[in-house]
Amino acid sequence: MKTQPYKQDTQNLAYNVGVTLDRFIKSKQEDFPFASGELSQILRDIALAAKIVSREISRAGLSDVTGAFGNINVQGEEQQKLDVIADIRFTRALTKGGEVCAIVSEEEDLVIDLQNSKGKYVVAIDPLDGSSNIDVNVSIGTVFSIYRRVTPAGSPIKEVDVLQKGSEQVAAGYVLYGSSTMLVYSTGRGANGFTYERSLGEFFLSHPDMKMPEDGNIFTMNEGLTPLINPNILSYLESCKREGASARYIGSLVADFHRNLLKGGIYLYPATSQATKGKIRLIYEANALAFIAEQVGGMASDGKNRILDIQPESLHQRTPFFIGSTNMVKKLKKVLNG
Repeated sequence: MKTQPYKQDTQNLAYNVGVTLDRFIKSKQEDFPFASGELSQILRDIALAAKIVSREISRAGLSDVTGAFGNINVQGEEQQKLDVIADIRFTRALTKGGEVCAIVSEEEDLVIDLQNSKGKYVVAIDPLDGSSNIDVNVSIGTVFSIYRRVTPAGSPIKEVDVLQKGSEQVAAGYVLYGSSTMLVYSTGRGANGFTYERSLGEFFLSHPDMKMPEDGNIFTMNEGLTPLINPNILSYLESCKREGASARYIGSLVADFHRNLLKGGIYLYPATSQATKGKIRLIYEANALAFIAEQVGGMASDGKNRILDIQPESLHQRTPFFIGSTNMVKKLKKVLNG
């Protein structure tokens, strides 16, 4: 039998559609000999749930998924219908995937024990950040962290398994639902972004080896907080303005962070006289984005400490949060600490 070696066709009729998320994950499995494929499965489960949530969001104006659900979550915030939908979808996908033993969710008061005796991982997640923006068709997102459990598989879930420092994350990422749906994740070896191609139902590598500029000309903060914050932060903002920086604030943490990652900038959510411990949740918001920021050359701080070094004391602990281009965060820390 005669054969011929395969050669990739380069004709315009057979253009390259790119590397799928699934193939990319498989190509990186050897980076984690301890995982034996479990971590890859979790990332696939998250991607699957993200596709479903993306579909629901895209139908928001045509179906009854906008507006308030009627409940108040543990944060004291009114749940939106899409908050509940996203929480269900991600929890269900991670449960059926079989690799996760527990979930810490922004929407749930207590740790969700999946009753999976073989699960070696804990996922901390904000299923839908900025969901109130959906009513006005503004970008929203999902933020997630993945940790290896500390106690042996098969034993009951303990506090030590879920209250881990951000530096212990084995992977983290976010999904941005905007003009396109993007998934950005890192396993501690840089960060890569994937854009969802709806007609094929696949995420494709679109932003390989992402890098955040060391400096930027964007500052991101709700300036309505200015009467309530440290005057030194006001001085920093004034210096940004004098240097020609632009104010850009969407009100969706994922969208604000993503823009500054690509263009360079700093996101600020300081403590206020009304929220003395800050507002951003440490375990399932700040840690994940801080992990990504450091992997792309950025920096994240609470004003004094590296975010990833903070030891959590409670599931829904809040923190002041400053994240973005390294030089901008360093300058802010200098202003705050002298």
